Amino acid sequence: MRISLHRFLTLLGTLACLALAQGIAQALDPRVDLANLAMIFVLASTLVAFWLPAWASALFALTSVALFNWSFVPPRGSFQVDLSQHALLLGTLLTVCLTVSLLMARLRREASLAARRAREAEQIQQLGDVLRAAQHPQAMTESLDQALGALPSQGTALMLLNNELPITDDPLAAQWRGVVLSPAEQIGLWLCLRDNRAFGAGTGLHSELPAWYLPIRGPQAAWGAALFRLDPLKDPDPDLQRHAQMLCDLLGQALHRHHLERRTAEARAEAEAQKLRSALLAAISHDFRTPLASILGAASSLASQSERLSDNQRRTWLDQIQDETRALTAMADNTLQLVRLEAGQLALRLDWESLEELVGAVLARVRQRDPQRRIRARLEPALPLIRVDAPLFIQLLENLLDNALKYSPADAGPVDLVVRVAEDTLLLAVKDRGPGIPVADRARIFDMFQRGQGRSACRGSGLGLAVCRAIAQAHGGSLSVRMRGHGGSSFELRLSLQQAPDMLTPAEDVEVSP
Repeated sequence: MRISLHRFLTLLGTLACLALAQGIAQALDPRVDLANLAMIFVLASTLVAFWLPAWASALFALTSVALFNWSFVPPRGSFQVDLSQHALLLGTLLTVCLTVSLLMARLRREASLAARRAREAEQIQQLGDVLRAAQHPQAMTESLDQALGALPSQGTALMLLNNELPITDDPLAAQWRGVVLSPAEQIGLWLCLRDNRAFGAGTGLHSELPAWYLPIRGPQAAWGAALFRLDPLKDPDPDLQRHAQMLCDLLGQALHRHHLERRTAEARAEAEAQKLRSALLAAISHDFRTPLASILGAASSLASQSERLSDNQRRTWLDQIQDETRALTAMADNTLQLVRLEAGQLALRLDWESLEELVGAVLARVRQRDPQRRIRARLEPALPLIRVDAPLFIQLLENLLDNALKYSPADAGPVDLVVRVAEDTLLLAVKDRGPGIPVADRARIFDMFQRGQGRSACRGSGLGLAVCRAIAQAHGGSLSVRMRGHGGSSFELRLSLQQAPDMLTPAEDVEVSP
């Protein structure tokens, strides 16, 4: 209906333009010569050429020249021409009108083509921007689906990716977005993917098919195929097929880039894991040797000289075995937890815990190894519940306290454990009176196997603070260090507090990303 109305309005406008030219020429006939009257019909042909196609504009030019000959060229009322100058005038008028019509039609065609190329370039740029921002193949294919769907309505876009980046569990899905694929269409998609060639109507290959099968081409191979169903009432548009293939190639390049980035990330992660394993093996072979040698020496002495040793000597050897075993256990726990956290193989068992109970449990364990009871705890009253993995949080706090006790001289004053809440953030600080950390070492003190200058005299593997930082980050918090005004260091843990529910839920497993 819309097309018929458009044609009717075009015809009506053309007849009106012809009638207006005839009326103006008749009104001016007594006062102007024949050549000037001809210019009126040239002007009418030029105006009509703005909206008529080339053939219709040429037909209008012939009609206007014939009407001019009939109405104004002597003898009037006939198509005869008496004078040769009149014949020259009619020939020139017809040539000018046809030339103007053809030139205007060509100009409109070039303008339409330029506008189409601009739209295509804009669509390619927009799709490229979307593909660069997309992080998953599913989002990339959806972007291409939308881009193909925005093309002039000649069909429906369907996509099928190869097995390496499947959209669904079944790589040959029977439908795409609710559009059912026929067996022939499924086979055509697989052939297009396998051969990495476009075929279908107007492509020169299997032109009898009522659709386009376009490969989603990457730099080396096809990553998929797209089916573009055509309207059987319209002839295939080669320019549209070229543009659709260009959009598919953009997706192919994006998928190839995503594939390379994923492989690069996997290789980098594998290299980091191998580096971590090598470093941990080196640390184990070095740092475990000393406590094992001490344990072996003390045990050998007890076994060979037990009858000649006094009770105090036996107790000394047993205390040494106990201390070295405890140090060895701590290093083993830190090493195991760090490997799990760095590899992303540890699932947090999050539950609502009382901070007072966690701190009390840690103090009870640490004070067994600190007979001088140098730890002074100051907890803000009415602390809220925190959602943490209790064993990991205890290990973090115990590592911080052991580290503070290790580097604090016995006569330097107590180690302070301060816990308070500030603006929905839990602040837990362990403050010592040790030698402090040089400015150059503060940025790397939490890295594996890194120990500050002047700290090598104390036994350790350099893993304790690295484990503490990994545990803090796994809980969504942060661990930092700052210098105290009167000497020593303050290691500060910050955790965002969550609103505890009225009915506490069971512990929840949360996977930790490396």
